[in-house]
Parts: sequence; structure tokens; C-alpha cells
Amino acid sequence: MNARPALFLDRDGVVNRERGAHTWRPEEFEVLPDVAGVVAAFNRRGWAVVVVSNQSGIGLGLYTHADVERLHRYLHDHLHGLGAHMDDILYCPHHPSRGRCLCRKPSGLLLERAIALHGIDASRSVMVGDRERDIEAAASVGVRGLLIAPNSGLGAALQRAGIV
Repeated sequence: MNARPALFLDRDGVVNRERGAHTWRPEEFEVLPDVAGVVAAFNRRGWAVVVVSNQSGIGLGLYTHADVERLHRYLHDHLHGLGAHMDDILYCPHHPSRGRCLCRKPSGLLLERAIALHGIDASRSVMVGDRERDIEAAASVGVRGLLIAPNSGLGAALQRAGIV
């Protein structure tokens, strides 16, 4: 089987509205308007679509893995209702004030894990993020990085970069 490309997405600020606070409750989780259409378009092209996110609020004790999983189930259901799907959502639960970990972006470990799990061709893939650490994580595993402003619109950024 040939490896397929992937669209890697940071979560807060790219998939959902960055609120300037930790987001773990579905009622505070606003999927940005063009995300479902973009994800569906990449699904049709045969690309894997994977969210890679730092969720340091777990490490701070603000919320739990179960809270994040519930929110991600909400995201899956929302996208499914609009004809789109994520192949995976991977996240780092650690906070840097609680010690070092290997999975927190700018480390590329979560991307490496997705590449291995889903048979992804890193050289044909792209990571869209709203922070430099997202781009550093992508570069560390040979994935093209695309830095966008938070909440700025995924589809337009991918078009400007010539990816769609």
C-alpha cells in the first residue's frame, strides 16, 4: 500500500475558535465555519486528516482526559453530520511547568505517531498551525508547515499556499 499524504491541523485557533482560555467544554467549543468543508474536501482526495494538539490544561489539573475525549467526540459527531471525518486526534496532556515531555509541540512525536499509525507520506503532507511551535513540529518530521493567524480561516490559507 502506498503511503498517503495528510493534512495535520492544530486544534485551538485552526479547527475551533481560539478563546484565549483553555477549551474543554462542548458549549465553549466553536468549530470555525470552513473547517468541515475543508476536511471533507481532503477526505475526498484520499488524504488522512489528523488533529495534533497540546492540551496542557490536563497537566495543570483544569480538566481531565475524559473531558478532552468528550470534546473530541463532539467534534467527530459535528463533522460527521456535515459529511467530513478526522482520521485521528492526538494530543499532549503535559504542561511545561510540570517537567519535560517528549510529545509536546514543538516536538514532532505526535506527528511521528500519526505517520506510523496511518501510513502517511510526510513529504507530501502539510501541518496547519497558528503558532511557530506547530511549524517547528512539522519541520522536525519532514512535513511542510503552514502558519496562519488564529481563527483566520483554514480554506483561504490553504488556497493562498496552493495546497487545495
